Amino acid sequence: MKSEQKKRRKLQGVVMSDAMNKTRTVEVRRTKVHPKYKKRFTVSKRYLVHDEKNEYHTGDIVRFEETRPLSRHKRWRIVEKSEKK
Repeated sequence: MKSEQKKRRKLQGVVMSDAMNKTRTVEVRRTKVHPKYKKRFTVSKRYLVHDEKNEYHTGDIVRFEETRPLSRHKRWRIVEKSEKK
């Protein structure tokens, strides 16, 4: 049997807080369109993301992916630092 790797969701956002040890707060902003009025607006959500080596800091743009539960709220881990927004 071949082993299949599960497709993991990947997101990109800005590190908003690096106060915790091995954990970063990352904010992801999306643009949505209102279904009736067709106006564009931004929606943001913050994720707690695992950073094993404490190498990412406030203001960094990072890519992160879904993983197994690491704590009560952490289900994501940082993959790499991204240059473009």
